[in-house]
Formats: sequence, C-alpha cells, structure tokens
Amino acid sequence: MSKFKQVGLILVGALAGVLLSLNFQAIGQLASRSPLPVEELRSFTDVFGAIKSNYVEPVEDKKLITEAINGMLAGLDPHSAYLDAEAFKELRVGTQGQFGGLGIEVGMEDGFVRVVSPIEDTPAFRAGVKPGDLIIKLDDTPVKGMTLNDAVKRMRGKPNTQITLTISRKGEAAPIVVTLTRAVIQVQSVRSRLIEPGFGWVRVSQFQETTVESLVRHVGELYKQGPMKGLVLDLRNDPGGLLYGAVAVSAAFLPSKVLVVSTDGRTQDARKKFHAAPEDYGLGARDDQLRSLPAAVKSVPMVVLVNGGSASASEIVAGALQDHKRATVMGTQTFGKGSVQTIMPLGNNTAIKLTTARYYTPSGHSIQAKGITPDVIVEEPGAAQARLREADLVRHLDDGKGEKGAPRAKPAAPAPAAPPADMKPIELGSRDDFQLQQALAFLKGEPVMSQPPAVAQTKPAAEKSN
Repeated sequence: MSKFKQVGLILVGALAGVLLSLNFQAIGQLASRSPLPVEELRSFTDVFGAIKSNYVEPVEDKKLITEAINGMLAGLDPHSAYLDAEAFKELRVGTQGQFGGLGIEVGMEDGFVRVVSPIEDTPAFRAGVKPGDLIIKLDDTPVKGMTLNDAVKRMRGKPNTQITLTISRKGEAAPIVVTLTRAVIQVQSVRSRLIEPGFGWVRVSQFQETTVESLVRHVGELYKQGPMKGLVLDLRNDPGGLLYGAVAVSAAFLPSKVLVVSTDGRTQDARKKFHAAPEDYGLGARDDQLRSLPAAVKSVPMVVLVNGGSASASEIVAGALQDHKRATVMGTQTFGKGSVQTIMPLGNNTAIKLTTARYYTPSGHSIQAKGITPDVIVEEPGAAQARLREADLVRHLDDGKGEKGAPRAKPAAPAPAAPPADMKPIELGSRDDFQLQQALAFLKGEPVMSQPPAVAQTKPAAEKSN
C-alpha cells in the first residue's frame, strides 16, 4: 500500500471521528440522510499527503488540520469561523465586557480586516477609527492573507504597547496611518443622561451579560429625576452581542408576551420565536430583572437612533420596536447582519462559530443583508458615504428569499497619508451630536432636519404635530 493511501485511510478515519465527536443533533440528522463524501475526502487526503511529503519545509499535522477547518468555515460566510483555544477564551471574556486590545469590533472583507464598529472610549475610538474602515497593514505586515484570528492576535497585546494601523477609508485619497497604544478594554454597556428636563438619553453600546441589569439601573435613575416626556434609545455603532440581551432590552419597552424576534434555519433548534417574556430573555419570572422598571417606560414616547454601525442584536431591538409601532426609528440604514451564529465547543477548549439561522422581525422582515430602514432619515455628519455593510461582504448570505442586497463600491488604497485634522468622531450624547438633537426635536414636536445645517435642504425631513 502506498504512503498516500496509508495517509488517506488514516485521515478519512480521523475526519469521520471528528464528525462523530461533535455530537451535534443537526449533524446527526444530516449524516443519517447523506453518507460521507468518500471521493472528496480521498482528494483531501491526497493533498494532505502531498504536502506532508513534498512541501519545502516540514509541516505539523495539527497545523494542516487546523488550517483545513479554517478554510471550510471561512468559505461559508463572513461570520462562521474556527476558534482556537485563545480565540474561544477571548470570545467568552468579551461577553463579560472586559478584554485587552484596541477596542474595535472587526470582521474580514476581501482579505482585509473590516471595522464593524469602534467601541466608545477606547484607543481606537479616540484615534478616530470609523465603522467601515479597512485595516490593510498591522505595523509593517500586510493583512492580506492573514486569517481573522491571526489579525486579532496581532492587535491584542499587553497594555501600554503600541501598534500602527494602516487604514483604507472610502472618500480618502490615500490610506490613513495611526499608531495606537493598547489598553485593557472595559466596555460600559449602558450609559444615560438627562438631555433636558423630561427627556432622557439611554445608550447601549454592546449587548453583554450585564446589559439588562445596567439598563434597569440607568432607566430607574432617569425616572428619579422626574417623569419622562420622551426617551431616546441610542443603538448607533452597537455591533450586537448576546441574543437574550436584545430580547430583554426590547421587552423593557414592549407589552408583555408580544413577539420580539424569530429565527429560521434547517434544524428544529434553529427555528424559534422569542417573546417579551422572562422565560425567553432571563431565568424565569421569579428572577425577572425588568420587574423593577417604572411602569411608565412602557408608554413613554420613544426614538431609537441607528446607523450603519448598528448590527445584529441592535437591529433586533430596532426592528421589534419599529414593527410594534412602539418607537420611531431615526438615523441611517443599519448594517444588515441578520444571521445567527451558534458556538459549538469541540474539545481542547476550541470551538466553531457556525451560522445556523437568520433573524426575522415580528412582521417577518429579514434583517440579513438589508438591515432596518429608519422611519425618519437623519444623516451622520461626514460619515454617510464611508459605511460598508453586510451586503458588501464577500460570500454574505442572502435574506432567505434569494435577495442578497446591493453592495457598495470598495474604497481605494494608494499611498499613506497623515490623519485628517477632523478625524476624531463627535461624542455621542453631547450637544454637538446632530442626530441626537434631531431626535429630541422630534419628541418635542419640532421640525427635524435630515442633514446638518451646512448642507440641509430647505424642507424638514419630518414633522410631528402636538
């Protein structure tokens, strides 16, 4: 028996063993209907054997198998991925709101690292990194050809160490080069303030394990300052997070038991409906954290602010409040990340993140590759043309009905240039926050401008009568 055939038999057995060890119901169901593709697996093992025998340098079996798994998942869609022990650990730590690095939510786009959203009050945010930016170099190393895990590992590091990012941004003639100092990232999931008497602002920057508890505390503190005439729920640049957090935040403002979101996939576990009920977002009615919210929060007039950096869980909340006509959604089109990723542990502290379903709003609208369309369009000063969305990503899923969304043109990347003087973003929630000021005007029944005064049209975008 030849060496290739020996390797082939071993690998076919190993791959079959891996599939069995996953012990997933979905895989079990599929395996019962279709046998393993022996011819394709034989081709795989032939390639494996050729590499082991002929590659210019010796390669460990573990590396080849890991890269093969990486390739399988990366070839499916932009959000499925293999998580090695370090990446799996970081994922679990990240949901708790504390990790080390630069403070950006990222994905892959055409071989480069795409910024979904910078996290507020982090090194990346303070340096002016924006949603939609493509990171093309890390220090002197081109990103092209790296896996997402490799790129993330390079960006992570000890606090107070530096890394230089070369960024391609749509609308800029040349790449932008910024040097960032790593820090321990502690994400404050919820912030709030009284904009003026009777009008409150609540900002959710990411859906974490502590988001529901923080939301209840912040809303309660606002109501201690007096009755609310209007409330702004700010989900701009919120890249998402935990599903049950999105269901709970929606339930805080919706009538009990109404549908918040549904998911649909190939397996029974992927087809679910989530309602505004403790059993769907928490540990049950006895431990319902939302019980302590003021009753008036269910009926206070609301505006939900969104933009191209609002993704996944934040789109679920915006879609639920919009469909139930509980709030007016204002801002710009959201990112359109409407797919469900399930974390499936593999052993040895590794896992795969696999897309298993699509999200649908209560009215049955698919978020995937389309996003949430605001009721009132209010542009972001200087940012509207820089946004990349789900529909721009290679291999993105369609909406479940065969429509993949309209992609945008990709930014060009000539020679490096210094950061522009106005690179730093406007602080959300401040008096200079144009979109927030328009949300406040809407709640007060005043005219709303669709663009900042310098480029605003003479007619307001929308008006609300008293």
